Amino acid sequence: MSQHSTLPEGLSAALARQRLAEDGPNELVAPGRYERLALAREIAAEPMVLLLLACGALYLVLGDRGEALMLLGFVAVVAAITFFQRRRTERSLTALRELSSPRALVLREGGQCRIPARELVRGDIVLVGEGDRVPADMALLEASSLAVDESMLTGESVPVDKDAGGADGEAALLYSGTLVTRGSGRARVTATGPRSALGRIGGALAGVAAAPTPIQQQTQRVVKQVAALGLLLAAVVAAVYSVQRGDWLAGLLAGLTLAMAILPEEFPVVLTLFLGLGAWRLAREQVLARSIAAVERLGATTVLCVDKTGTLTANRMAVRRLWSDGALWQADGAPLQEELHALLEYAVLASHRRAFDPMETAIGTAGAALLANTEHLHADWRLVDDYPLSPQMLAMSRVWQSPDGNDFVIAAKGAPEAVMDLCHLPPAAVEAIGAQVALMAGLGLRVLGVARARFRGAPLPGNQHDFDFSFLGLVGLQDPVRPEVPAAIAECQAAGIRVVMITGDHPATAQAIAAQAGLATDREPITGAQLDAMDDGQLRRRLPGTAVFCRVRPEQKLRLVQAFRADGEVVALVGDGINDAPALRAADIGVAMGARGTDVAREAAALVLVDDDFASLLTAVRYGRRVFANLRKAIVFIVAVHTPIVGLSVLPLVFGWPLLLMPVHILFLQLIIDPACALVFEAEPVEGSVMRARPRDPAARLFDGEVLLRGLAQGAVLLATLAALFALARRGGTADDAARALCFVVLVLSNLALIAANRSWDGRLLSAAPNPYFGWIAGATVAALAAVLGIPVVRQLFGFAAPGAPLLLLAVALAAVNMLCFAGISRAAVRAKRL
Repeated sequence: MSQHSTLPEGLSAALARQRLAEDGPNELVAPGRYERLALAREIAAEPMVLLLLACGALYLVLGDRGEALMLLGFVAVVAAITFFQRRRTERSLTALRELSSPRALVLREGGQCRIPARELVRGDIVLVGEGDRVPADMALLEASSLAVDESMLTGESVPVDKDAGGADGEAALLYSGTLVTRGSGRARVTATGPRSALGRIGGALAGVAAAPTPIQQQTQRVVKQVAALGLLLAAVVAAVYSVQRGDWLAGLLAGLTLAMAILPEEFPVVLTLFLGLGAWRLAREQVLARSIAAVERLGATTVLCVDKTGTLTANRMAVRRLWSDGALWQADGAPLQEELHALLEYAVLASHRRAFDPMETAIGTAGAALLANTEHLHADWRLVDDYPLSPQMLAMSRVWQSPDGNDFVIAAKGAPEAVMDLCHLPPAAVEAIGAQVALMAGLGLRVLGVARARFRGAPLPGNQHDFDFSFLGLVGLQDPVRPEVPAAIAECQAAGIRVVMITGDHPATAQAIAAQAGLATDREPITGAQLDAMDDGQLRRRLPGTAVFCRVRPEQKLRLVQAFRADGEVVALVGDGINDAPALRAADIGVAMGARGTDVAREAAALVLVDDDFASLLTAVRYGRRVFANLRKAIVFIVAVHTPIVGLSVLPLVFGWPLLLMPVHILFLQLIIDPACALVFEAEPVEGSVMRARPRDPAARLFDGEVLLRGLAQGAVLLATLAALFALARRGGTADDAARALCFVVLVLSNLALIAANRSWDGRLLSAAPNPYFGWIAGATVAALAAVLGIPVVRQLFGFAAPGAPLLLLAVALAAVNMLCFAGISRAAVRAKRL
């Protein structure tokens, strides 16, 4: 190890890059090398492709080599489009996995920065704290009450205390994959990836396939049911056609054509693409979806349970007020009075020198500024021991010793009531201090009590209660509400989403911040103590009118989530601590903080807010509603497109017409349907009305009656138009080939009209936002249609005769009329839903 690598400021960027190139990334699983080949095999085995190959083989048997070659060429094009779409989704999900991989807080070139754990290298200095997953094998340099759960390696469930005293002993090593359960520390990376202890014992992290979401399960059922019905009808059509016309090969071709027309192979492709790209779009908005199901559920969220610090507030604490009995300082530029020097001095001593917590950072900053050039800053004092914060005692103490002193000096800070309890104050003093706490909390300040004690001799007591503390005063810190929060909460309320704040703060502080954020404060908040005193029935009665829960312990969040869900709400919960994991798991959508959240919270959550921003959570809800709304639009389009295709495959049997659609025609339509569903509808922006509507019913089905009726109604209009057009054309003396070509032109142009009409469901045909994919698909479709009609060889392969200019103008006019009809159906559906 070079001397450079052990410097406290960490590695240089250049050395880190060099070691990353030498050792490779800090990961245990390499991506599969045969991903493309496996995807190609999967596409080749799809029912639609198999049907197309069967049709091509049948044309060869019939001696129509040109038709067979063109069909097989179209098969290649459709397979290439499917391959591109799947690869695009896979790339999005791969990038998403890389973004959501564990991150590490490291020292690089003298500053702290968070990097993906896979970029750690030998010699990196890593800062770890409670709730962090150890990202690599490391030698411990500094530790403060550090304990690590090593059960995944040793099977021992009791956390192991870690001390930096033995640099080469077992107690000074942290192992990759283990979990920090208490305290904090600083360590140097000694081994990464397969060279770590976890890598050596073969503990590779294999990817686990996610269970299908409710919508995916529903889609699979629909596809199986429709496919079974389609194959049955195809067999019937083939048999009837063969009997009627005495041509079993043509009958088989008609049956295969109907099977291709009915098979809804777009549904699973569209669903996978929408959810995958929806998750990727969220990642670009600084929201990582660790579970694809979360994207689906977001649109149904009715309650957002959020923390105060760092979510509603900026998480940038600053000391605003110091108070002791007889002295008061406020952050207005005035110097700190001598009477308050000891209060700030011991507040600094009660904090970590390398602070992780924003409050401790603020206290350290205030001490450096207000106590500069005084004897109250003690950089040379030695930390002897500390007593960490616990659920039973909301205060922490740190034991110090000066270089020239024999006595131990103890500094304590924490919740005012806890610190007053440590000091064993008489009731009159508790009442007077409590009044000041309420006054400061009413100003929106986070209030901490500070105390000091001295202790002579050894050993130190096992409990901080055993010290003889003296109360020094109160520190008031302020964390301002983020400027974007009031507008975001107002938008949530307009969307029918209730926002609830759950915090560990004093009731007055919580109410003050809630009022600034725009939450309802007309009802008394519920405290953690009151929660403990309530049974489930009492809590359920109090839930509807309460927006603020304060002095809540992390484990009490689980009960609140369960109570909201029992009341029929769909709950999204924001958490960041190790104790938040059960509540995050229990919520419908668990949301973890990316910057200040622990690894345990991120692993338990379905979403991770990279920038810890409440507005990003609202963006996630908006995207969730967008994905569900656009999926429904795509399904209406698919149903509407397949209806006339199926009808045109059956009508020739009913009326004795020649075949109107052949496999090559359906393939041409596939070149419109697949890109339209995958690109146009997925890229549609959220409509303004979506965030003004109430959340959808969590039991709402993607394939409900409204969607199917709308699609069938639009498809029926198009089928009726085509059937009437073909019948009238034949009656008017138009040749069958020309009439078939005319119907096909109307069908293709009406498909584009269906896309345009279903892009927006707000009832206004021309109000949809610009969508470049629609322009590209429309242009390419018209160009391909012109080539089919204009190139004699291709026209002959399609079984067409060139229609004259008047007939083409008629086709355009009919497509325009159909578009108005499709839009009218959408407007009628919107009005019916409002009624």
